[in-house]
Amino acid sequence: MTTRYRFRDKYRLQLREKDHNPPHVHIVGGPVDAAIDLESLTIIHGCLPAWLEQEVINWLVENRDELLKEWHTWQQ
Repeated sequence: MTTRYRFRDKYRLQLREKDHNPPHVHIVGGPVDAAIDLESLTIIHGCLPAWLEQEVINWLVENRDELLKEWHTWQQ
């Protein structure tokens, strides 16, 4: 597991080794525990406060290609 980014110094965006499909990232911190599909950018597990969801999605749009490559590397 690796933290790829921190939002507001509290919420961590993580990629996890040997994770299940579809390609996704985890957002964790405090009471937040969610997973976001990297292809559709939809929440596939848990929930996020609206303000955090928008911030995370905006960041993912800019970094999705790199994250998808890294996700696939970790799954081999």
